[in-house]
Amino acid sequence: MPEITDYAPGTPIWVDVTVKDVDKGRRFYGDLFGWESEDGDPAFGGYTMFTKGGKLVAGIGPAMDESQPFVWSTYLATEDADKTTELVTSAGGKVLVPPMDIGDAGRMAVYADPTGAAVGVWQPDQNPGAQVANEPSTWTWSELSTRDVAAAKAFYTSAFPLTAQPAEFDPSYTTLHADGRAVAGLMTMPAAYPPQVPAHWATYFAVEDTDAAVARLTELGGAVRQPTFDTPAGRTAVVADPCGGVFALIAINPDMTG
Repeated sequence: MPEITDYAPGTPIWVDVTVKDVDKGRRFYGDLFGWESEDGDPAFGGYTMFTKGGKLVAGIGPAMDESQPFVWSTYLATEDADKTTELVTSAGGKVLVPPMDIGDAGRMAVYADPTGAAVGVWQPDQNPGAQVANEPSTWTWSELSTRDVAAAKAFYTSAFPLTAQPAEFDPSYTTLHADGRAVAGLMTMPAAYPPQVPAHWATYFAVEDTDAAVARLTELGGAVRQPTFDTPAGRTAVVADPCGGVFALIAINPDMTG
């Protein structure tokens, strides 16, 4: 897979995970996916970059306070975080973290969409976003799960240069498109989710064999939240790291890659 050097605005560009213990998280994800990492810069709270073959793939950082959940977060590409913030507020979103520079890496902000899901934006500078994706042991898809699909579609297509349309494989599933390409998903949160679970962006990582990856994850101290199941996109499982950060594993159906 060639290195990714550019993302269309509105496209998921970066994912990172918040953990209780960064060193423990580095070991877990390094053992699970074969990622490399170095000690994080204390100036940025110990935030650390994961790499694969020397290329950026994801980030990991500590919770800033006890109220911060241990989760995987998705960031959408923007050319101007300040302008995007104006569009977000006009579209009904709330600013959780106002635009701020992260050294010379780039500029970021974090919002809550009108359905309650947190989503970030990244305006790249020296950090271009994930340089490798959509191959085994890398991030492959981000998906919003919400109880109000109509409100979410209206927000994301107003605040970002995205369009929404029913997925070919399942009309009940919505795909968000940037520059004519499907870049993220949007679905109704299953009724089985407890009421206290908010709308959220889910992060999927590609693997060659989902069952084998789940077995390895449990050996490393992770947990299975939803055992392996088959979907049109591929064989999937919902799992969690030892801190409780939930993510999904998927062996992509070759027919879906075109």
